[in-house]
Amino acid sequence: MKKLTLFVLVQMAVTVAVAQTLIKTDKGQVEGVTEKSGVISFKGIPFAQPPIGDLRWKDPQPANSWGGIRKCDAFGYNPMQKKVFGDMGFRSPGMSEDCLYLNVWVPAKKTKEKMPVLVYFYGGGFVAGDGSEARYDGESMAKRGIIALTVNYRLGVFGFMAHPELSKESPHKSSGNYALMDQNAALRWVQANIAAFGGDPKRVTIAGESAGSIAVSAQMVSPLSKGLIAGAIGESGAMIKPTLAAIPLAEAEGNGTKFAEKVGAANLAALRAIPAGELLEQASKQGMPPLSSGNIDGYFLTKKPADVFAAGEQAKVPLLVGWNSAEIPFQAVMYGLPPTPENYAKQLKMFYADKADEVLKLYPGATQEEVLKSATELASDRFISYSTWKWADLHTQTSGKPVYRYLFSKPRPAMTAKMGNARAGLAGGIIKDDGTKPAAKAPEVYVGAAHASEIEYAMGNLATNLTYAWTPKDYKVSATMEAYFANFIKTGNPNGAAVPKWTGNTKGSPVSFININVKTVLEKESPQLRGRYLFLDKEYTK
Repeated sequence: MKKLTLFVLVQMAVTVAVAQTLIKTDKGQVEGVTEKSGVISFKGIPFAQPPIGDLRWKDPQPANSWGGIRKCDAFGYNPMQKKVFGDMGFRSPGMSEDCLYLNVWVPAKKTKEKMPVLVYFYGGGFVAGDGSEARYDGESMAKRGIIALTVNYRLGVFGFMAHPELSKESPHKSSGNYALMDQNAALRWVQANIAAFGGDPKRVTIAGESAGSIAVSAQMVSPLSKGLIAGAIGESGAMIKPTLAAIPLAEAEGNGTKFAEKVGAANLAALRAIPAGELLEQASKQGMPPLSSGNIDGYFLTKKPADVFAAGEQAKVPLLVGWNSAEIPFQAVMYGLPPTPENYAKQLKMFYADKADEVLKLYPGATQEEVLKSATELASDRFISYSTWKWADLHTQTSGKPVYRYLFSKPRPAMTAKMGNARAGLAGGIIKDDGTKPAAKAPEVYVGAAHASEIEYAMGNLATNLTYAWTPKDYKVSATMEAYFANFIKTGNPNGAAVPKWTGNTKGSPVSFININVKTVLEKESPQLRGRYLFLDKEYTK
C-alpha cells in the first residue's frame, strides 16, 4: 500500500511538472525546460512571421498557428548582422532574416497573484545583438518572482531602411522603424499571452541597454506602445540628439534611395530579391548611407521623442534610468593626443571655439589626472550620457511620475588569466591579441564603469561572463543593483529593506541620483554637474 501511495505521489508530481512546462498560447502549445534552479524557460517562441521574401521591410505580421506541441528548448536564429562588438556571445543556431523570436523565464512556483513582467531589449547600436546573449538571461530575475523575456528585433538595413516605394505600399504610408515595430509586436504578444504563463499584462516593465535603452524611450512615446507598459528602465541611451536621434521620414527615404542606387537595384522588387547575406555585406561597406536610425514616420513616431516628452504626451509611467561613469574612453575627445592640459585645451577649442573656456570650467583639466577624468566624462556625455539625462529631466518635468536616476560607477575587475593579452575595446567590447604583434604600451586610462558593463550586475548574471575575475565586491554590487531593478519591476519603486534608500525625482524637487558602487550612496546633482548638461542642452537643441 505504501509503495502504491508513493507511486501515486510521484505520478502527481510528474503531472504538475508537465503542466508547468506546457503552456497554451494564442498560436499553439509550447513546452518549456526546467532549469537546475527550478526556473522554467521557454526559448525560441515565434511572435511574428519570418520577415522574409515579400515580408522583408514590412510591419511584423502575426505568427502562424501550429498544431501539436512546440518544444521551446533552444534559442531562435539571431538577426542579420556583422560582428561589431567583441563582448557579444550568441547561443543561437545561426544568423537569419527569420529572427523574430522571444524567450521567457518563469518562476518555479506560480503565485496566487499574477506575476510582474520584464521585457528586455538588447543593445548593439541597432546593428548588432541578440536575445540569446547570456548577460540578458532572465533566470535570476525569475528566481525573484518576475517573469522575464528577451526579444529579438531586426537590425540595420533590415530593421530601419525606408524608401519611397516602401512608404507607398504601406497602409500607413510610412517606412523604416521595422525594428521598433518588432518590439511593439512582442509587447502585443505579451498582452495576449503572458497571463497563461502566470504573468500580469497590466504590470509590464520594459527595459534595455544602449540601443535597447534608446528603444525603451521610443516605445514610451509611440502611440502604438505607450499603453502597453506600466514601467520603464533605461540603461545608457535615449532617442534624443546626439544619440541615434530619429530623423525625418524624407531623410530616411533619401538614404534608402541612395542605398538602392549604390547596389544597382532599380526598384523595390530588385531590393527584395537580393539575398540576405549579400544585402548585409553591401550595407556594411564604407560610404553607404546610414540605415540604423528611427524616423518620424507619422505612424510609430509622430514627432521627435524629445518633443513628445516635453509636451507630456509620453507613457505616464515610473522611470528608472541612468548611465555609467566612463561610457567611452577619453581618447574620443583627445583624438590620440597625450592627455596633457595643453592638448586638452586645444581639443576643447576645436570642439567649442569661443565657448572653450566655459567648457573648461565645467570639465576642468589643469593636471593630467583632471584631463583623464574630465575628457572621459565629456566624451561619455557627448556619446550617450547627455541624451539619457535629457530623457530623465523631461520625464521628471512632465510625467507626474517619479524618475529614479542612477550613476553606475563600479569598474569591472581584471580579466581572467585565460584571456591572455586581451584588453578592453570600444563601448564595453573586448580586443583579443593574436600574439603576432609586439605588446603595446599600456595607455593612460580613467578608471570607471565602461559602457554596457552594468548589464550582468543588473540582471544577476555575473557568473555567466567568464571573461572577468569577479570578486565578492562585484557580487555585492550586483545584489544591490538587481534588487533595485526587481523592486522597481514589482512595484514601480526600487526601494526595499536590503538596499540603501533611493529618492525619486519629481517636478520641483531637488535632483538626486543613486551612485551604485561597492558603497552605494544617494547624491545630489551638483550645480557644476547640472551646468554641464544645461550647456550641452543648448548645443544640441539650437
